[in-house]
Amino acid sequence: MFSVTSGVESSSPLPPPPPPPPPLPPRRGDVVSHRWLPSDRPKRELKFALESFWDEKITAEGLQKVAAELRVSIWKQISDAGIKYIPSNTFSFYDQVLDTTAMLGAVPDRYGYSGGEIGHDIYFSMARGNATQPAMEMTKWFDTNYHFIVPELSPSMKFSYGSRKAVSEYKEAKAIGIDTVPVLIGPVSYLLLSKPAKGVEKSFTTLSLLGQILPIYKEVIAELKEAGASWIQFDEPTLVLDLSSHQLEAFSYAYSELESSLSSLNAVIQTYFADVPAEAYKTVTALSSISGFGFDLVRGSQTLELIKSYFPAGKYLFAGVVDGRNIWANDIASSLCTLQALEAIVGRDKLVVSTSCSLLHTAVDLANESQLDDEIKSWLAFAAQKIVEVNTLARALAGQKDEQYFAANAAALASRRASPRVIDEEVRKAVAGLKGSDHRRAMSVGARLEEQQKKLSLPVLPTTTIGSFPRQISEEEYERALKEEMQKVVSLQEELDIDVLVHGEPERNDMVEYFGEQLSGFALLVNGWVQSYGSRCVKPPIIFGDVGRPRPMTVSWSTAAQGMTARPMKGMLTGPSRCSTGPLSETCYQIALAIKKEVEDLEAAGIQVIQIDEAALREGLPLRKSDQPSYLAWAVHAFRITNCAVKDSTQIHTHMCYSNFNEIIPSIMEMDADVVTIENSRSDEKLLAAFGGGGAVKYGGGIGPGVYDVHSPRVPEAAEIVGRIGKMAGLLDWRLLWVNPDCGLKTRRYSEVRPALANMVAAAKLLRVDLAAAS
Repeated sequence: MFSVTSGVESSSPLPPPPPPPPPLPPRRGDVVSHRWLPSDRPKRELKFALESFWDEKITAEGLQKVAAELRVSIWKQISDAGIKYIPSNTFSFYDQVLDTTAMLGAVPDRYGYSGGEIGHDIYFSMARGNATQPAMEMTKWFDTNYHFIVPELSPSMKFSYGSRKAVSEYKEAKAIGIDTVPVLIGPVSYLLLSKPAKGVEKSFTTLSLLGQILPIYKEVIAELKEAGASWIQFDEPTLVLDLSSHQLEAFSYAYSELESSLSSLNAVIQTYFADVPAEAYKTVTALSSISGFGFDLVRGSQTLELIKSYFPAGKYLFAGVVDGRNIWANDIASSLCTLQALEAIVGRDKLVVSTSCSLLHTAVDLANESQLDDEIKSWLAFAAQKIVEVNTLARALAGQKDEQYFAANAAALASRRASPRVIDEEVRKAVAGLKGSDHRRAMSVGARLEEQQKKLSLPVLPTTTIGSFPRQISEEEYERALKEEMQKVVSLQEELDIDVLVHGEPERNDMVEYFGEQLSGFALLVNGWVQSYGSRCVKPPIIFGDVGRPRPMTVSWSTAAQGMTARPMKGMLTGPSRCSTGPLSETCYQIALAIKKEVEDLEAAGIQVIQIDEAALREGLPLRKSDQPSYLAWAVHAFRITNCAVKDSTQIHTHMCYSNFNEIIPSIMEMDADVVTIENSRSDEKLLAAFGGGGAVKYGGGIGPGVYDVHSPRVPEAAEIVGRIGKMAGLLDWRLLWVNPDCGLKTRRYSEVRPALANMVAAAKLLRVDLAAAS
């Protein structure tokens, strides 16, 4: 998840905490562990190397050189911090699931793979598409903002050992004197995270391929053993989900089959992000081939109780007590108490101190933040600081408690609890006033659309884009060139004959960060980059206190853009769930009220169409089904608050992208937006049926399933888009259809944007003629 976190605690300024204690050299009995660090560094060296490679400005050898330097830097940083169990095979050019797809040779036929080591061409074609073939589906990694490429599997797929990355990176670390723990996505989770390829019989389940992929896992394990590995980690995060007995049996089968291969190796199964259900805990801890088990004990309070009631004798416990998903300093004293209780159960030699999950989901190093004030900085811990927290806890557990560090940590926590700067009584009073009200617009969505059409006079299959356009100006030119850039974007859309325009967002750095700069209660980062997927990084702000809107944020830009055209210009906002990016209803309601003021000001300024993005609605959904209804209730309510007071003739859009939305379609409908635009092209149009094509629930508002993938350099032909829209019109009410890309366009060049949008508009016009003739 983003390191955007909400807090209602704080304090008076403190000096920065003392420097961390020098690490002890690792020795037998040290209880220190660590998960992945981000593949990139604070200066985003990997991002720029990848984009240079895709632009053919550097060679494959140049890309590999940058990657090798980054890996060495990360391994040395972890080693120098005194960490004993150092992970390898966690570096990725795109994502770890795609790396596993390459390892298994599970390449869809359309990419022309014929065996052997998978090179960059096929690897990046799967991730980004190529001139002739679309990319594979991309979706969110559990409830985080990290994305992965979804494997496409079929009964006829021939698996082969297609990438020796895990072995080569282990050897690479060993060559510089660092013995690592290779990390693999476990075989069962890999299959459960996969999807059936297009056209496969409905009776096919990806889990049926387990027996076919295990031989490749055995090959990888054998090569790692031969290279000298003594530990191996299998990430099986799906164990925290609500699994059937059949799915749980797959874990028993898989690790029974791997048992002989794992002889003389220590293997650990790692879970994270939530509690492990009791049946799953019972299943996994019964695996005789596994030496240790890793659990998230930050989000897994019930798992902690399971461990206290039973833990298998002689097994290692990797205790995830340092939160890997946020940017707040750990409560060291509390974590030490937890560890001491666990030590009494499993013994000191079998207890391993760890982060709760990969540190991929937090910023890299607090030392790079020069603009944070000392008070807020004392409350924080990024990936580099979390490693120190792990080592400090391990030393304390071994009887070498650093009293100065513990005292500074306690003072920082007290400071955060007591600080007056996080409390805004006016905001809290406004949120309290929301209780008991449903906040809905007066008319039904169908009636509102009729009122809106009287004003907007849009054609059938209206065209629009999602928001951002490429930015091709430097930071130095930024302020001076904004209106010029905006005029360029408006003129391009008019030239292409797009019906509802956007201003291109040239003034914005990021859909969350931009609003964080203008709302109270946010702190901004300089180098707090977090990887989203591939070369895409975000730099989310930190929510440290109550959130309010001191002044209008977007009105001047939207009205200036509307003044450049007679066509409708969308006001562009980020919704409350997206801004808060965390399951904290109080903060979400505070942001909802701030956005509500902005919506009303936009309407008063003459903006007739307003888009409120809620890309994180599905992202924040709890992993356990029993926890989901309450989350959806307040998240949907928060969205309705943002626009409940506008006129029925004002059209409210929302946008969502790159998640599995089918299971929450009823909640999306409950948001009561006039138009929903949603990612569709990478996911094989699986959303269409959910929005009414043969389903039990019909959505009465406008629907804009994306017609092309903006995260691929591939430009679709008009005929391809015609076919895609035609499929939509066959399943949905064509009178409610919108035509738009999957997402914003800022990751693309104008040389890609112009022809793609031209083909999109041409396709809509062709179909308008056909629909008019048919009616």
